[in-house]
Amino acid sequence: MQEKKVLLSVKDLVVKFNVRGRSLTAIRGISLDIYENESIAIVGESGSGKSVFTKTFANMLDSNGYVDSGKIIFSDESLADFTVKLGDAQNRKIRSIAARLDEYAKLENGAEIYKQMKCLESEAKSRFALSDQEEEALEKQLAELKFQRAETFNLKQTIDSRLERERYRETAAKLSELDRQIAEEKKKAKQLVRARSAQAKRDTAYQQEHEKKMAQLKAKYDSLCAAPITAEQKQRNLELAKEVYLSSARYDIVTRQKILTKLMSCLKEAMRQGLDLNDDTVRNDVFAPAIFRVKLLDETAEKLHGKCIFDLANVKYAKDLSQVRGKRIATVFQDPMTSLNPIITIGEQITSIILKHQDCSETEARIRAIELMKKVGIPNAENRFDDYPFQYSGGMRQRIVIAIALSCQPKILICDEPTTALDVTIQAQILKLIKDLQKEFGYTIVFITHDLGVVANIADRVAVLYAGQIVELGTVEDVFYDPRHPYTWAMLSSLPQLAQRNTTLYSITGTPPSLYNTIVGDPFAPRNPYCLKIDTLLDPPMFQISDTHFAKTWLLDPRAPKVEKPQAIQNLHEKLLEAFNI
Repeated sequence: MQEKKVLLSVKDLVVKFNVRGRSLTAIRGISLDIYENESIAIVGESGSGKSVFTKTFANMLDSNGYVDSGKIIFSDESLADFTVKLGDAQNRKIRSIAARLDEYAKLENGAEIYKQMKCLESEAKSRFALSDQEEEALEKQLAELKFQRAETFNLKQTIDSRLERERYRETAAKLSELDRQIAEEKKKAKQLVRARSAQAKRDTAYQQEHEKKMAQLKAKYDSLCAAPITAEQKQRNLELAKEVYLSSARYDIVTRQKILTKLMSCLKEAMRQGLDLNDDTVRNDVFAPAIFRVKLLDETAEKLHGKCIFDLANVKYAKDLSQVRGKRIATVFQDPMTSLNPIITIGEQITSIILKHQDCSETEARIRAIELMKKVGIPNAENRFDDYPFQYSGGMRQRIVIAIALSCQPKILICDEPTTALDVTIQAQILKLIKDLQKEFGYTIVFITHDLGVVANIADRVAVLYAGQIVELGTVEDVFYDPRHPYTWAMLSSLPQLAQRNTTLYSITGTPPSLYNTIVGDPFAPRNPYCLKIDTLLDPPMFQISDTHFAKTWLLDPRAPKVEKPQAIQNLHEKLLEAFNI
């Protein structure tokens, strides 16, 4: 794997959803590298976060979902490479940006004093208001009460007041009590703030001392910020100005001005705080709230050339999104009828995507569409070009969805359970088609599935997800023949194909944990028959078993007791060969 190029690098990804006034953490700190031309399967129970994880790649989360933290770095050379031509107008703009940065750079001289002033302000403010811990506790309490109120209100709506009068009255009373508790919590907080504010105002000695210290610091700060900047700062600012221009030049004039305004504000604040803008990582983070940073690589009198650090977790503008979704990352969904428009012909649906993302005429788009239809196995493609989706069978519709996904030759093809709605014989055909086309088009497959038989046949590597975390990662051979996590053991043990005559089919007891709550320890601990005491206290780290195999379980700690995997998955190699014909 070390020789392969990393195409997509996910770092500490956290994805949350706002659900009825509460925050649900669907993805909890996933890190994963996906390589060029590989097939990686994402497996796990329903609700483990498989689809949510891959939806973040193309910014397809539902409206109430958002990336809370983390990065998704997409290393596509054609997408990352930027060149801007230089003329008199462009050089004037760069010099103007550099001059503004030179003025901001004076703030760096007083960065330490600025930090002291902010600490003094924060200290004074805390005397008039709630502390950070108190505010956090209040918000948590209110969020819980509001959630209970929403649940109670929804329950009340389902009760017929004429048939269930007593239950209706009890629910209405509970609703009133929750309203009272919410109002009471808010009232207590306001009273506490007022009491502290009154007490702080009476403390004149502290007020005078605070004003004296602040005046001294401000005078010193103004004096330091009036000093001239160094030649090194000026040279750095000129390079920064070129990167600012490179990063914003691809947008229309209105968007560009909006980016420049925000980016200059970010750079000013970074200089005020004394951040090291010569550090690449710091510079990337400073640019991030406004735009992707384009790093300056080289320049001539006629042009600037740079490389973009493309973070899919931080896409802010439609122009950037259109360069990725469909064109670089495409998705094949579970049910083709939800992907195809029933009142538009098959041919028009394929050509519309080609025309949107590729520079070609309608005639050329038609030729390419028919060629794709042939590649995915549609017989008599020329005559079936103008048919509607209802005139195709389920397997043929799924082939058309694959043709649409491949119409712009993406780098990554996400297959979200594409064979679940199909019968077994058609499943095999679709899987073979996806693998065969991978050899021709050279794309990376990210395959989401519950079916471990599919995984065994199509994947190079497997990532096992549970409660929004990767709990085991390795090659197919690693995960199937030498599984190390108890959850992977349980999933493999529950395969119907491995069941023996006159034995009970294994099932995993319990249910996954609620992702509304903060999970303490290993999330699989309540369902784990091999649970250790530490599993209930601490979240296990990711242990490395080999160069390609990793698992997140305390059983791999050298201090843990020796545990043998279940009898059902002993000698798994022979059983899988027989069950899945692999």
